Amino acid sequence: MTAVDDVPGCLACDLTTGRRPCPGGRIDETPRWVVEHCVGPVGAGTLIVKPKRHAVHVADLDAEEAAELGPLLRRVAAAVSEAFDPEQVYVCLWSHADGVPGHIHWVVQPVEASADPSRRGPHLQAAMFDSGEPPELVAVERAAADVRAILLSE
Repeated sequence: MTAVDDVPGCLACDLTTGRRPCPGGRIDETPRWVVEHCVGPVGAGTLIVKPKRHAVHVADLDAEEAAELGPLLRRVAAAVSEAFDPEQVYVCLWSHADGVPGHIHWVVQPVEASADPSRRGPHLQAAMFDSGEPPELVAVERAAADVRAILLSE
């Protein structure tokens, strides 16, 4: 399997290339990765770390992409911790879209101590998707700006 540069119609590619506007704008990037705010109902402050190329499998990553990934995930998780002071920061790989493997991306999600203990981990994310309630755009823009400022100050 081989990653390609861009797949029109792929939500991740469309956001990366600007074919679709990204709420909060681009937060950070490296030569091979981009950080944006998550679209959908997973809460303000939930970020996406994704390869710039359309890659469907972790095995599709080249050596340079793989070398950048760990340090970038650590930096983004640390910035989310600093910006929101959550009880925990989840970092998990997602790739399916409508039941089909799609552009891989890591979700970096702050989890508040007030979250219902029965709705933690995958239960929390499933409940958020079941609710279908996206965060308000102003909250997304504020969260993106807060994390961007932390990452730029490093």
